[in-house]
Amino acid sequence: MAQTQMLDLLTREGVLLSVSVRYWRAAKKLQAQDLGLDPDDVTDRLISLGHKRLMPKDALAGFALIESRAHALVDSATFPFMNGLARFLPNRKLGEVTRRLGELEAEFREARTTFANKYAGLREEALREWREQARRLSSDPDKVVASVSAAFPAPDRLDRHFGFSTSLFQIRVPEALDAELVQAGDRQELMRARDLAAQEARRRIGEGVESFVGDCVTSLRQQTATLCEEMLEAFRTGKTGVHQRTLNRLTEFIDNFRALNFASDAELDSRLTEVRQRFLNTTAETYRDDAGARTRMTEGIRNLANAARELAQADTSAVVEGFGRMGTRRFTLAA
Repeated sequence: MAQTQMLDLLTREGVLLSVSVRYWRAAKKLQAQDLGLDPDDVTDRLISLGHKRLMPKDALAGFALIESRAHALVDSATFPFMNGLARFLPNRKLGEVTRRLGELEAEFREARTTFANKYAGLREEALREWREQARRLSSDPDKVVASVSAAFPAPDRLDRHFGFSTSLFQIRVPEALDAELVQAGDRQELMRARDLAAQEARRRIGEGVESFVGDCVTSLRQQTATLCEEMLEAFRTGKTGVHQRTLNRLTEFIDNFRALNFASDAELDSRLTEVRQRFLNTTAETYRDDAGARTRMTEGIRNLANAARELAQADTSAVVEGFGRMGTRRFTLAA
């Protein structure tokens, strides 16, 4: 299948997602001059300066939690595209992910408003503590406090340090530059340069599409093996042996796999379906009370882990080619 057609198919299967969470980190890199010291007299071996907190960690803990949740959500529902340039979000996860990101953005705005309302008091309390520390750190404590105070944003500029943005893009290769966008004197040279750059970009993206699809397939197979191994360890070390939460993890993973399996990895899908039908319709309590059933279930999870690990190490070209053939059929029907 032509690389451009594969790229067009990928465009139909999902979008590129970029999420940015910014907030003031309340940290300052102390310099020797801030403490009234001669930089030539300071050695890292004896004195540690570096980044110091301007406020207690819990003052911004809410933002850190929202940021970590946003990153965890994106990581669990997308694949890194073109060396991490953006994240590829399959269509079947689009509604869920954008809805959840919207909720996190609302939480972020609320946290920003709460922090802004408390900012003046937090700043004064932080500077009071720094004054106490400065008396012990420096022969010129006023200089230390002045340097720290200058690192706090002005209240009317605080919003500039906070932001939560979600951007969705379609995958596109560069096209030729429209002639009317360039002045006549520069048109020929610029169009030639743009055309050469576009050709190189199309070549690089085209070459990367097939490997990207293969990497996505491998990633899901590796995730399956890792989860199964974690489940087996939980069965072995858990106080109750088989816990319902552990079984539910695999059920949820299978649901998520089917939403992420845009390349149609039939082999892994078949194995996951078999395990779900044979072992995940039985409760943990039943497994704890039935040693035979527990043994069969544990062996089934172990077999799935081994199979997924072998698949992760196998060549994915057959799945990638199948994905390409699926695209050919779709384009033929659409023609």
